[in-house]
Amino acid sequence: MISPLIFRRYDIRGIYNRDISAEVFLKIGLGLGALGHDRGWKRVVVGCDIRNTSGALANALTAGMLASGLDVTDIGVSTFGICAFAGWKLKKDIVAFITASHLPPEWNGLKLYYGEGIAFSDDDMRTLRDTVLSASSDGSSHWEEVGDHHEISMKEEYVEHLASLFDIHYDGKVILDCGNGCMGTVALDVMQKAGVEHVDVLFPNPDCRFPNRPAEPTAENLSALRDSVLRENADFGAAFDGDGDRVVFVDDRGRVLSAEQAGVVVAREILRSVGETDAKDAVVLANVECSMLIDAEIGRLAVVRRIPVGHTFLTREASRFKAVLGIESSGHFVIPEIFPFDDAMLMPLKMADVLADTDKKLSEIIDELPKFHKHRENIKCPDEIKFEVMRTLEERLTAEFGNVELTDGIRIVIGDGSEQQGWVLIRASNTEPLIRITCEARSREDMLKQIKEFKKRTEDVINALMSGI
Repeated sequence: MISPLIFRRYDIRGIYNRDISAEVFLKIGLGLGALGHDRGWKRVVVGCDIRNTSGALANALTAGMLASGLDVTDIGVSTFGICAFAGWKLKKDIVAFITASHLPPEWNGLKLYYGEGIAFSDDDMRTLRDTVLSASSDGSSHWEEVGDHHEISMKEEYVEHLASLFDIHYDGKVILDCGNGCMGTVALDVMQKAGVEHVDVLFPNPDCRFPNRPAEPTAENLSALRDSVLRENADFGAAFDGDGDRVVFVDDRGRVLSAEQAGVVVAREILRSVGETDAKDAVVLANVECSMLIDAEIGRLAVVRRIPVGHTFLTREASRFKAVLGIESSGHFVIPEIFPFDDAMLMPLKMADVLADTDKKLSEIIDELPKFHKHRENIKCPDEIKFEVMRTLEERLTAEFGNVELTDGIRIVIGDGSEQQGWVLIRASNTEPLIRITCEARSREDMLKQIKEFKKRTEDVINALMSGI
């Protein structure tokens, strides 16, 4: 039996040989083939990360797709960016990348994108889930209908393409923390080819055990990068996750930057390059969890649009609104003028480009930005009632507060426009028995007050509903 729980909102995920296996991925390949017949898909790019289970899963997925008539271009082990680039450049219908991204080594999974660089939607994932679980395709194609298979490498073309878009001439020093993930295979080549000569790389050798730090580049995991930046007097550092679709920055003082801080620095440069008149109509995307720093700094230069959390929405809405930049609080970025998908390689290139054109250090630019205080609390809530809790809170809070956004969860804006004092976001987890409350304010005292108030409101509803179970 295949567990429906491996089909998440944004991807497929599970622990190898508990939730997912080669057999499961064979059936997913057959399911994609069945959908392909219905939707006119024919050509697929398949790649995988450096986990030792990825090869087996990629082969099984490929076998299922070939058996059901899809043509497969296999690019082997690569970064997510190279795989998505291959689908985009070669005009394929689907991109399938086997990865568990930032999760521990025992995990693996599958990301699915359309060839134009847009991630599969929630509806797409549900349709695939239902197709696979119903076993509507057994792969019994006639031998003449089996798909074609060939292997290629897109690394060199990817490096050359990015180098052709950047002419940086940056003489500062950059340190890249590849974390023994996929980026160790290409990041140094890209930076140097694009004109960043002085680059050191930490943990470049791919190792599926992630022995030097976890695959997720959180502030707690980046002590080696911070120490190296300070020791080498580097201008900035950048750390990638396991498959190279997320990046986190460290400034020249060894401080880990938020995605919003890094996004504002790059967004201002992009808007400057398009000119003041055009910038006013330009769109910058930020998910509902992003800091109001983006509104404060970018809202006066361009249009800021809030979107739901998740790379699916980031890529789709960037295309829909023709955005110049998309920012995810988790460290996903989209720069559509270069790629329509979230390749983490682009942001270090852009950051070097920004610093090449200024006399300021990155820390000086960051110190000029306004400071806000942000915190998140997780509240345990049984899956059976968590969405009823959200419906109850939505009804109550919408009636009580004037500025409530329901794009993704319940987001209450406190204050308005330039006078905005803070916000509260209440979201039910899609994968865990949790409700998350995130608060941000201009002062720590106000932030703590908001957290306390809305945590109590949420717990009161949970307790009331629990009593009725």
